Amino acid sequence: MLITKTPYRISFFGGGTDYPVWYQKHGGAFLSTTIDKYVYLTVRQLPSFSDSNYRIVWSKVETVNKIKNIQHNVVREMLNNFNFKTGMEVHYQGDLPARSGMGSSSSFVVGLMNSFLNIKKKRVSTKDLAKKSIYFEQKTLKEVVGMQDQISATYGGFNKVDIDRDGNYKIKKIKIDNKIKEFNKNLVLIFTGINRTANEIAGQYVSNLKNKEYEMKEISSQVKEGERLLLKNKFNDFGRLLHEGWKLKKSLGKVITNQKIDDLYEFSLKHGALGGKILGAGGGGFMLLYLPKNKIINFKKKLKNTTIIPFNFSESGSEILLNTEK
Repeated sequence: MLITKTPYRISFFGGGTDYPVWYQKHGGAFLSTTIDKYVYLTVRQLPSFSDSNYRIVWSKVETVNKIKNIQHNVVREMLNNFNFKTGMEVHYQGDLPARSGMGSSSSFVVGLMNSFLNIKKKRVSTKDLAKKSIYFEQKTLKEVVGMQDQISATYGGFNKVDIDRDGNYKIKKIKIDNKIKEFNKNLVLIFTGINRTANEIAGQYVSNLKNKEYEMKEISSQVKEGERLLLKNKFNDFGRLLHEGWKLKKSLGKVITNQKIDDLYEFSLKHGALGGKILGAGGGGFMLLYLPKNKIINFKKKLKNTTIIPFNFSESGSEILLNTEK
């Protein structure tokens, strides 16, 4: 039996530049951090006397004898790739809702890839785990996804990542010191209550990024500026930059926002927020807001029937909590 723990992420700047359709021509970059909320996967090989060959527990409980009959597409396709000789059980638990802009799909892929590689006793580097996870989502599943979520989930931490045209990347770690922890306190994470599939949302605007060259280059440039403001402890200016980034992101496609999201964001600005954004591809999920410290308590009092998720930045990527397969 293996138990893996893989973090969710928050992306601040550069989202969209990590899609192949963009970085293969222009390169890309992003600034993001993992947080202390996780996807947990329990994976074990089933004994021969089990009633079925495969048991998958997620929002459904699947008990089947053939891989092709598994409904969970990630589990089904990854099992096909690994060719295990025994039956398998996969049990999923997550700290946050799926389809909410926190990179949960990639965290699931990275965690499951990590589990299966360890069961096969294939020791791979962090870089190889990220590479295999990116390839699996983009080529095997043929999802419209970038590469920042897999990198974040694999490496963990607060990172600035630069991507070249060949898809190679360089990671610059940002130390989570006391100043960064203070910055963390200025951020408010709100669940909009809207679940959506990132692949479907992204699929409606990613193919048109070539016609949004000005906006995308501005989005890319904000990565370096965001890093500069962060390292100079100019946190309020960082919050204002989030606002500029959100305006750029909304211009990429109509599906990125909706009236409920816009109303919540405008309400937040009127009650102290300097900036924010919808996380992930857009369309729903979680909204991240930046507020000066003296505004946060009053702001939270103003929110009604809204779920606020407290969180801290984390430094760990996908890891094995338990491995009895050694």
